Amino acid sequence: MIDLFNYERRKTSVTHVGNLDIGGDNPVRVQSMTTTSTDDTEASVAQVKRIIAAGGELVRLTTQGRREAENLKNINATLRGEGINTPLCADVHFNANVADVAATTTAKVRINPGNYVDPGRTFKVLEYTDEEYAQELQKIEDRLVPFINLCKENHTAVRIGVNHGSLSDRIRNRYGDTPAGIVESCMEFLRIFRKYDFHDVVISIKSSNTVVMVQSVRLLVAEMEKEGMEYPLHLGVTEAGEGEDGRIKSAVGIGALLADGIGDTIRVSLSEEPEAEIPVAKHLTWYMRKHEKHVMIPAEANKDFNYLAPVRRKTVAAANVGGDNAPVVIATRSAENLVPQVKASGVPTPDYIYVQGALPAQLDAKQKYIIDYNVYIELANTSKLPKGNIYPIFPVLGQTFIGLIHSPIKFLVLKYGTPTDEFFACLRHHPEVVVVCMTTHQNRLGDQRAFAHQLMNEGLTNPIVFAQMYEHTTTERDTEKVSAKEKFQLEAAADMGALMMDGLVDGVWLMNNGDLSQDDVEQTAFGILQAGRLRMVKTEYISCPGCGRTLYDLRTTIAKIKEATKGMKGLKIGVMGCIVNGPGEMADADYGYVGAGPKKVSLYRKQECVEKNISEDEAVEHLLALIKRDQEK
Repeated sequence: MIDLFNYERRKTSVTHVGNLDIGGDNPVRVQSMTTTSTDDTEASVAQVKRIIAAGGELVRLTTQGRREAENLKNINATLRGEGINTPLCADVHFNANVADVAATTTAKVRINPGNYVDPGRTFKVLEYTDEEYAQELQKIEDRLVPFINLCKENHTAVRIGVNHGSLSDRIRNRYGDTPAGIVESCMEFLRIFRKYDFHDVVISIKSSNTVVMVQSVRLLVAEMEKEGMEYPLHLGVTEAGEGEDGRIKSAVGIGALLADGIGDTIRVSLSEEPEAEIPVAKHLTWYMRKHEKHVMIPAEANKDFNYLAPVRRKTVAAANVGGDNAPVVIATRSAENLVPQVKASGVPTPDYIYVQGALPAQLDAKQKYIIDYNVYIELANTSKLPKGNIYPIFPVLGQTFIGLIHSPIKFLVLKYGTPTDEFFACLRHHPEVVVVCMTTHQNRLGDQRAFAHQLMNEGLTNPIVFAQMYEHTTTERDTEKVSAKEKFQLEAAADMGALMMDGLVDGVWLMNNGDLSQDDVEQTAFGILQAGRLRMVKTEYISCPGCGRTLYDLRTTIAKIKEATKGMKGLKIGVMGCIVNGPGEMADADYGYVGAGPKKVSLYRKQECVEKNISEDEAVEHLLALIKRDQEK
């Protein structure tokens, strides 16, 4: 079982992939995937070398046919001839015969249970008797055995890679489009590999929805533990997108699991050049290693908390914080630097701004402000306190003054380990108090989790805003090709990931002691909440990183779609290179733009294909027209 409060790496077996060991006491490995045609030896070798030069420890290549699988031998030979021994992984979908070939030409083969033997998805309702279902499982076993034998003979490792977007109709109809179905899709294959005594296996469960991804991996770990399995795990948020949004989304999902000691190799899937993924992955793994060997956190988990299927913690709303309200964003700005902010259309502004010890000369009637309690009292006593949008904040030593102030919402800064009797009594008598949970602990997650569980164990329902402080400056030494701003975004997203997945977050307050733009700090907070599916404030793009199966200009297309739809708040648009995950991930997107062939695109509304084989040159305009028609209905 996971220790919610004290970091410990999950114990796993070791999987051998060529000269690379994954799991056990080995560090978390970082990897990427090429976007070149695997038929093109020269281009593929060049891209593999760029990934390795960036720090990649394993490289995956698409093998949609026998020709690509056979050419992996040439790519391997070329690299070995240059003294490069980094293992390669073949990525196989839809064709089990290709997996057999790849087992003889590369160090590792990824197979997808959703399409290894099961036919392509139709999203139709199908019914299986128990006998018929067992027959389908036998078909899978019969087909897997020759592949397993080839892998044994050639010392080839296997990744069983389940994608939420490509679950088979058989699984979807028996278990639903749920974490339980995703996990069972994986376990069916794992049981067969174990039955035939093959254990050089790595497991992955991916989704473009971070909540589904994290819950599924948590459930998978529990199910493997029940059945005595300890295989290492590969983590990733599929179709995370590009730029800041892609980095934040990946860090939320991957970080939520790494912070609990889960994960042995990761890939950050960005719609960018594959070598750009490596520095991001390396920084995430470096940051999460800081949890190791921390001072123990003595805490008791709440008996009603369900780690495998968490729900939002029950709170009483204080004004617009807690209850059924979406989590708020609090920001810090000094009064002298606070001027009415002119934001681009659709750019969110903080719900509350902490102005410290002085009100700005000019107040925005639409903005809520937080001010130090002693200044609040002084202004109230001299009748200089503006009405309606100013609220006090108290340090722990100032909590005795909370009862003296009449305000619909008050903020109290606390941390785990504060003497409990006084603040328990205060919170019990003042449901209008929102707790701002600070931490300076090496294990931020464990410390802040412990505080939330402490409140739950006491039956306290005050909302909690989690505050995180960082120190990044634009002049800090950059040795990983990750900017100070990116480091801030990755670390904040990773720290908040599990707290959001646990249902504990009523608000986020990010701070940075450095020269990063305050706008960047604030927008990161909104980006984290959106990545955790807690608050939609802008268009979300579910875009794949591309690979050799992508037959249109993916990055140019993403840029065109983003520019044309950026003001469509809350809309989710999927941009997929091919059909492998395309239709499946459309379940989580409002609209889908999916590669259908060379320079051809099909458009989807949810999982329904509404236009087929449109020319790439016209497809973006067709997508915009489809969205416009729907909005006019």
